[in-house]
Formats: sequence, C-alpha cells, structure tokens
Amino acid sequence: MRRSRAVLAVLLCLAPACALATETWMTVMLDGRKVGKLKIDREVAQDKVTTSQVLDFRLTRIKTPLAMRTEIQSVESAAGVPLGFFAKSSMSSQENLVEGERRDDGAFQVANTVGGQSRVNLLIWPTGAAMVEGQRLNMVRRGFKPGTTYQTRNFDPQKQQVATVDVVVIGDETVDLPQGRETLHHLRQSLAGANGSQYVDTWVDDNGNVRRGIAPLLGFHMEMAACDQACANAPDQDVDLLRAAMVESPRPMVSSMRVAPVRYLITVRGDRPNPFIETDEQHVHPLGDGLYQIDVGFAVPDSTEAGPGVDDTAANPWVQSESPEVIAMARRIVGDAASDLQRMRRLRSYLSDYISEKGLDVGYASALETMHTRRGDCTEHAVLLTALARALGIPARVVTGIVYVDRYGGAARVFVPHAWTQAWIQNRWVSFDSAQRRFDSTHIALGVGSGDPWRFFHSMSVLGSLRIERATAASSLMDMPAPSSEMSPFAGQAGGKGGGG
Repeated sequence: MRRSRAVLAVLLCLAPACALATETWMTVMLDGRKVGKLKIDREVAQDKVTTSQVLDFRLTRIKTPLAMRTEIQSVESAAGVPLGFFAKSSMSSQENLVEGERRDDGAFQVANTVGGQSRVNLLIWPTGAAMVEGQRLNMVRRGFKPGTTYQTRNFDPQKQQVATVDVVVIGDETVDLPQGRETLHHLRQSLAGANGSQYVDTWVDDNGNVRRGIAPLLGFHMEMAACDQACANAPDQDVDLLRAAMVESPRPMVSSMRVAPVRYLITVRGDRPNPFIETDEQHVHPLGDGLYQIDVGFAVPDSTEAGPGVDDTAANPWVQSESPEVIAMARRIVGDAASDLQRMRRLRSYLSDYISEKGLDVGYASALETMHTRRGDCTEHAVLLTALARALGIPARVVTGIVYVDRYGGAARVFVPHAWTQAWIQNRWVSFDSAQRRFDSTHIALGVGSGDPWRFFHSMSVLGSLRIERATAASSLMDMPAPSSEMSPFAGQAGGKGGGG
C-alpha cells in the first residue's frame, strides 16, 4: 500500500495544551515498531493560542523508503475561536501548502499551493467547527465521567473540511508510557456515520492533553505515545505497508479470464460497513455476515450511476486541468480524434509510456508535477489522466481500489492497492488505466474522488480486512451469461499498447 493519512490527520488534531509555552514529544509506532515522531509546541500570548505540530513518518514500499512530513499550525483565541491556520506536507518532491487567515467579516481567505501552483479562495467558516484549542476546551467542558457521550465538529486545515466525530468517555485507566505509568481518561472518537469502523482511542489528562492515541491502520495498530525527546528521536524501523495491504487471490487470474466478466465472493473482516461502491462496471450484492458478491464487467444497458457533478469537471489544486500546460498537452495528444472515447484511448495510450520512471518514493504528486517529472506509480497516472481529460471538457474522476498482479514485491498472485480513471462517455462511466495499460475485470473499486489524496487514503483504510474467497469467470455461471460485445465495459477499449483503459 502506498500511504494513509486519514488516521494521522485525526491524531494530529489532538494536541496537548498547557500555560504559556510547552513542548511535547511523541513516538509513532505501528504494531510496536517505531516509524516516526510528533513534536507539538503550544504558545499562549496576548489572548492568542498558537499550536504547532510536526509529524515525521517513515514507511517502506517494497524496500523503498518513503519519508513524509506534515506540519500543521492553528491560531485561536483563548476561547477557542479560529483565527488562522497553516499546513505543509511533503508527499512527493514538492511541498504542498495551505494558509488561511480570518478576515474582519469572519470569512477566511485561503491559499492552496500544490506543486508550485497557487489558488486563492474564500472559506465561510463551518458552523460549530473547532480547531485544536477549541476541541480541547470542549473536551474539558464536557468532563470525563464514564459513559458521557457527545459530538464535535473538527476542522482539518489540510483538507479544509469538517469531520463530525462521536465521542464516548470509556473511563479512567492506568497507562504504560515510555517514561512510566500515568492515570488517564480513556475516550473513543469515531467518525459519525462510519458505524465505528473509523475511530481513534485516546488517553488524556485532566486538562485534555493527549498522552496516548491508538487507531487501526491497514491491519496494523498505529500508536502515538508521549515520551521525551530522546525517545521520540530514536531510529525508525522498517515497516512495509504495501506488503501488508496485499490481498491474496484465490486462483491465478489468467489473461483469458481477465478480459471477461468475473464474479467475486469477498469477506470483509471486522465490524465494517460495506466498503465497495456501485459503478457502471461493478455491481455489489451484500450477502450478510460481512460477505459480498461483487460482479465486475457485467454491463447493463443504461447507466445506474448519477451523471457528472462539479467535482468531476472542475480544476482543483491536485488536478490542474485549467493550466495552459495541461490543456496544451491534452490537445497535442488527442490530435484529430473524433469522439471522447477515441480521445480517452489516445490519452491513456500516451501516458502509459510518458510516465517512464516508476517512483515508489513518490507519495502523491499533482498532475503538473507528474507532467514535469514523468515519475510516479498508479496514483500519478490516474491524477494526470484525469486532469488531461477535464482539460478537454471530458468529465473524469479518480477511482481507488485493488487490482490483480501475477507478481509484485516478491509476492505472487495478489491484489494490490491501485488507482485509475473513469470518464463520462456516451452517458456512462468508463474506466481507463494508463498504469496497467488496460482496464480489466480484476479491478475492484472501493471509492471515487476528485483527485485529491484524502479520498485515496480513505478508500485504502479497509485494506487488511479483505479476503477474496472465490473468483468465478462468467462462462462458469449458470445464472449470469456473459454480456454481448456491445454491452461489455471492455469492448472497444483495445488500442495502443495493451488496450485503452
């Protein structure tokens, strides 16, 4: 798996508080193996509270180290009123910046800079949303009596989005920390509407200072624990997150099987909601007790999905489809292509060779950065292909899921995390995969998004909980004959090297 920041973002919003100026260090671990550190500084001056958090996180992807750094700063009044925020992250060779400042009218002027390209917009502050100090004050105000429940609205500066979080006070516990035992209040914070599948357990002191946090991450337990500076800066250990995210295939998916429809039976372990999505190429049937039937490639005459929305057509900081460079590249590639289907085939075929260097050390790059560096893996392919399509007026979105490979990183016959592009063509969503050179029935979709990294990380959170029990070719199914060529989502996609999707 590449990387996941959704859980990290939740933990980063839980900074400690103290009077005047404090410095707190935390060690970051996956199943007890140290993978990073978190440094938190808090300053109180002139009725203003500034909380700065710097997270360094190191993972391995098939023996290739991937180092990530995230810096978040929130500025609030002593009463927790938001005044400004700043976020900087490095998921590729370029830094991504977010800067927000409160105006006199209460709105925030926000500048987003991704890959050296800046966009400025106005943010109307969401009602009831709080940042670090506001969340701490609310926690203390609610108290720590066991059984207490309430909701908070937490603002994420990186995404400029609000998460509604359900909080339950579990009770008081004695916790072993690197520097000794402490008696702390145990709280569980769950994303509202996620049926408890996305949660963080935190242990805080009487002032709401977080001393420990634990959350599930791709089959691991990720833990942050307060310690001294020497402990936080101790050497990191190698943890291969991609290998842990692989899903074993129940059979070899031979070439002849992959170009025809396939029915899967998949178990989702744990108390998780349905992680699969319904698309024009994938149909999901819950069977109960965490078992799902997933049909990929059994097309229907008419689209069962909604048509394109604003997010599928507009430029954003990661998909810079309005950039003159992206528009010029897209037009040059498609030439005199007469239809959107033909244009997408040409874009797909071109990118399969254009992104010539597979960069496992690239975390998540924008379309413009990938266009300049020609480096990356599946997400860089999907983001750039989506940007090129939108630059031509073709609605497009990024799909995240898993795909079958015969061999990857020393493992054989596995499904690995993947991303590809869907374009709205002839009133339906059609998939194109420039990283794999073609779309086939081993692509199992978990989510769709506008191209920003947070959607990818959210969809990947289920990996580690999937088990594919069975994969059956359409020709072996008595109740579902293979569709005609006119109906097949794979029909007409061959073209260029290995197909058009």
